[in-house]
Amino acid sequence: MTDRSRWRRKLAVAAAAALALPMFGVTSASAQESDSPLAPVSDSLGGLLGSLSGGSQITTLVHGTDLAAAKQAIADSGMRRVTSFDEIGVVAATGTVEQVREVRQADGVTYVENNDPIKMFASSGTVATRSAEARLARTSPTGDPLDGRGSSVAIIDTGVDPSHPAFAAEDGSSRVVRNLKSLCTSDQDTGCIVDAGPLDTDTLSVGGHGTHVSGIAAGAPYSLSGVDVGGSAPGAKVVSLSTGAGLVILGANAALDWVLENHEAPCGPDVSAEECPPIKVINNSYGPSGGGKFDPKSATVKLQRALAEEGVVTVWANGNDGGDGSKNLSNPPGQDPTPGVLSVASYFDEGTGTRDGKVSDFSSRGLAEDSSTWPDISAPGQEIVSACRPYLLICSTGGESYNGPGALDVGTYNVISGTSMAAPQITGIVAQLFQAKPDATPAEIEEALKASAYKYTDGAPYEPVQGYTSSYDKGAGLVDVVDAVEHLTSTP
Repeated sequence: MTDRSRWRRKLAVAAAAALALPMFGVTSASAQESDSPLAPVSDSLGGLLGSLSGGSQITTLVHGTDLAAAKQAIADSGMRRVTSFDEIGVVAATGTVEQVREVRQADGVTYVENNDPIKMFASSGTVATRSAEARLARTSPTGDPLDGRGSSVAIIDTGVDPSHPAFAAEDGSSRVVRNLKSLCTSDQDTGCIVDAGPLDTDTLSVGGHGTHVSGIAAGAPYSLSGVDVGGSAPGAKVVSLSTGAGLVILGANAALDWVLENHEAPCGPDVSAEECPPIKVINNSYGPSGGGKFDPKSATVKLQRALAEEGVVTVWANGNDGGDGSKNLSNPPGQDPTPGVLSVASYFDEGTGTRDGKVSDFSSRGLAEDSSTWPDISAPGQEIVSACRPYLLICSTGGESYNGPGALDVGTYNVISGTSMAAPQITGIVAQLFQAKPDATPAEIEEALKASAYKYTDGAPYEPVQGYTSSYDKGAGLVDVVDAVEHLTSTP
């Protein structure tokens, strides 16, 4: 281990501890643990431990004061290690309920969480965001069009079809520079992430969701039967991390951990940054059903806080559970107040490109009386046209198919809705903003997006929140790329 790796690990763990917030509404199970010598557990794991027999098998994420403590606890208990997240001192392991109880008593174990199930939030870019206008009206410091070039966007999803015309570069190569799979099923000293090469990982997962999302973030611009398609950042490169169609949080966390370890040179140190740029933003269009409270102790939050420390923005779809503000339905990790962690609500431009449309009915709302649960910003997520093979599961449920640019590209684009589609709009826009100001921090990116958001009036009223106005259903308003670039580049 290098001195720099040790420093980064200490910094990430210290930052997570320093930024940790009190749990929102601690449950009775958590309260019962407060006076116990046992390490606390996540709510879902507490429920399992109270209902399963001692010999039942479960997979957990064991947090330690450092990596060595977590590993030692796993070894002493007899649990089977699956993988570890070295930067944040967490080890994933499978074992019996009794072994989990033993781990909780071990020295140096600070928290144990369940390997919770998650799902994709879905049932291309529009003019409403002014992303395309920014590409024409603004340039980077080097004079290039503001199309996201110079960054890679990481998409943690069902996978990608790298041969889809949405990802074709001018020379015919694919702009998907890494195509990886998360395989957290056994003890692998090299981690859970394997290189899938040119393989269509979205087909193998019976998905399509990841290809559609990737096209919204960074798809090439085309006009198909009078419909303009393409991503917010068509000049960016794509790093796809496939977790498959059946998601659990362990696989998604392994993908976040890989980005933390490799964001500076995602294709390896021998590949130039021009060919394979650093990852500056990560898209996460998944989460638990029904939203829920924010857990600052979770591995997901520790990972995204460490990523923010290293200059990487994390974007979350806020969820598809609708609501009326009477309870918090927002995606938990998106509620993280850490600057550079963004949650995205779905806006509906009603197919006209209008900037005075509606909040999508399905878009998850936060709790009206608790602004910490509100989404950060809105982006178009309803009736979005993007890359989709017609034989894939989610694409077959789409609203309307379109033929791609080539003679054989029959039905290769489709209309799908969800906050899954809103989040990658922001992901591509973040790449545009980093191109406009390469030395920007994640905090500056978030501040520029919120301060410049267009205040469309549908839904809940805006209220003052930490220097700007926001609402429990749409956050600070509709993203406005032109004004965001102006705000970002005019700030010293």
